Amino acid sequence: MGAALPLGDPAPPDGALPTDVSIDDRVDFGVYLHVPFCRVRCGYCDFNTYTATELRGARQDAYADEVLREIDMSRRVLGDRGALRAAQTVFFGGGTPTLLPPGDLDRMLAGVRDAFGLADAAEVTVEANPDTMTDAVAQTLADAGVTRLSIGMQSAVPHVLAALDRTHDPANVETAVTAARRAGLDVSLDLIYGAPGESLADWRTSLETAVALRPDHVSAYALIVEDGTKLERQIRRGEVPAPDDDLQADMYELADETLAAAGYGWYEVSNWSTSASQRSRHNLSYWTGQDWWGYGPGAHSHIGGLRWWNVKHPAAYAQRLAAAESPAAGRELPDAEARRLEDILLRSRIVDGVAVSEATDAGRRAVASLIADGLIDGASAIGGRVVLTRRGRLLADAVVRALTA
Repeated sequence: MGAALPLGDPAPPDGALPTDVSIDDRVDFGVYLHVPFCRVRCGYCDFNTYTATELRGARQDAYADEVLREIDMSRRVLGDRGALRAAQTVFFGGGTPTLLPPGDLDRMLAGVRDAFGLADAAEVTVEANPDTMTDAVAQTLADAGVTRLSIGMQSAVPHVLAALDRTHDPANVETAVTAARRAGLDVSLDLIYGAPGESLADWRTSLETAVALRPDHVSAYALIVEDGTKLERQIRRGEVPAPDDDLQADMYELADETLAAAGYGWYEVSNWSTSASQRSRHNLSYWTGQDWWGYGPGAHSHIGGLRWWNVKHPAAYAQRLAAAESPAAGRELPDAEARRLEDILLRSRIVDGVAVSEATDAGRRAVASLIADGLIDGASAIGGRVVLTRRGRLLADAVVRALTA
């Protein structure tokens, strides 16, 4: 059911933003819609998700209406500040958004459209489990205004899927991609590497299978062992081995080589696309510090530098909104120095990089060593930007430490 929420200042019941928060209408505005429902809990997952037996008073069939109440509240809050902007991106994440009837997703998107408007050529993404996607579902989503499907493939190898507690039929990935294409949707495939028992040959099979489906975009994430998950307990008890860092590094290099050879360019450490137009604009908004409002239990938001997060459990979320109260559990306003350091952390992960001038004095002096160690691109650094090499992407945290020392 996800990690604990961060500490922070109390949020007011009406959700009003502090008067000293300055909102720049030139900054893009995005929307994240969290759907916290899953059929089963994957052993590695610490996202804020719930199976049917964990809902305890929350109703999945009432969820869309609850989100619409939060959308109405957010419109009042932003309208009171004169800060209404059309949404440039909308992202349905989870959980498994496609466990909801497509008509519910349609109503939630319509609520965003009615409250804020959608920008011309807005990117609207829905995450999907392959087993939930049919031609009819894909067409309904496309008719509602969805433009992009992000399919949780994870692996093409049955024993790897089993190790991850993924229950979908790997053959249904192709079915889902085909359905999305027929409906005119762009397609992203999500992969995970480093599962217990996964070999480099297994990973190659998954990459080659993904590339053969010709998605527009591929995300490939190293398996991380999160505290409190089933996987963490299994590793602690010695039932399965912990991920091997060296093997995961080899897997990352294989992913980058395979995807590059197939025409996919990296634009963020774990993301590749066929062209700049196929990059995830919504996720780029996180990495570049844009504004977004996150709806749903446990969702996080960022407006004008202010961050806040909602109560975690769907029942608590529903109760707050039924009482016409904000579901926000807490919030914080980082100072300028904290925001600068975070900007270095996030922007250094993308292909455009971060300005050398943003680094600390010691960080700027470290640039020459980072070039010599093969961690950042020399020509880009001479031009004033820190851009990671492939080796640097494997050691991105070390580069950030050097830049912020």
